[in-house]
Amino acid sequence: MIKELYLLLNYHVMTKILIIEDNDNIRENVVEILELSGYEVFEADNGKTGVEIALKMKPDIVLCDIMMPELDGYGVLHILHKNPETQATPIIFLTAKAERVDVRKGMELGVDDYLTKPFDDLELLRAIEARLKKRELQQLFYGQTAENLNTLISKEDGLLKLKEIMLDRNTRQYKKNQYINYEGDHVTGIYYIISGKVKTVKLTEDGRELITGVYKENDYLDISILFSNDTYNDTTIALEETVLSFLPTQQLDKLLFLYPDVGTKFIKILANDMREKEARLLQIAYMSVRKRIAQGIVHLLLQHGADGSSIKFSRDDLAAFSGTSPETVSRTLSDFKAEGLIEKTASTIRVLNLDKLGKIKN
Repeated sequence: MIKELYLLLNYHVMTKILIIEDNDNIRENVVEILELSGYEVFEADNGKTGVEIALKMKPDIVLCDIMMPELDGYGVLHILHKNPETQATPIIFLTAKAERVDVRKGMELGVDDYLTKPFDDLELLRAIEARLKKRELQQLFYGQTAENLNTLISKEDGLLKLKEIMLDRNTRQYKKNQYINYEGDHVTGIYYIISGKVKTVKLTEDGRELITGVYKENDYLDISILFSNDTYNDTTIALEETVLSFLPTQQLDKLLFLYPDVGTKFIKILANDMREKEARLLQIAYMSVRKRIAQGIVHLLLQHGADGSSIKFSRDDLAAFSGTSPETVSRTLSDFKAEGLIEKTASTIRVLNLDKLGKIKN
């Protein structure tokens, strides 16, 4: 018992705790215990004063009596949960009344825990530690707490805020043609492209590639794990030197649970990606090779063209994107060049007549 109490006393240093209690003896006793435990303690003898202190000092946790003059515990809970700066702060009710109706009312209003008076020192410290550990589980992305990330669901630029957080994470660098993950690998998270470009491919039995997607800076990879976190559906390869930020599945799950608005934005991205893949499958199935290659160039130019008129894409990659052979791509590009539609170097295709290229029928 002494060892356990000692560990609890030394677990948190200078964590801020606010005690709101109108009984002087109880309040002073709790303050003494918490200060000896290494916490920074603030105190109030009524709910109104307690709210004022909470809004000013931003405590990490609040201990609050229910039955108090001026403003009771339910009123304190309501006000703190309405304020964006304190709505994520854990609140523990201290009460001599433990009837089912009181517990139910507090839980419906969002109280985190109850301590029934009288309680001993260890019981108090255990309750506080339990709430603080739960709060730590909500800390995502290198110390971003729940209240800081709450802007993700309250502002229209939630996904932009998420990108800013991803930029603060550790990065992974990949060289051109380096494999990022393989089809069938166990999913471990999603990637955010800080710089560079990657492709996702399906490999046929004879080793040929079919490019299923091309992604650039500011794109997310593997968002499909929102619906399945078993294995990767494609093989991912860097098309050029690329820098990625990685978000583990466990943290993604917490984020989506706490902030469903971000999940909604991810689903929209995924839906657009699926529609694009369906359109390309229809092209491969029903369009002539000449039209498939033309449409592939137009798509890559609109989505990934660096200067609005040219793309850097190898013959093999364009073949894999169009669902044909490299030799057929070479012949077709020579035809487009002869027709004045493109200019071609070893690795760059410059489009001279986008409108005409896009309207090729055969």
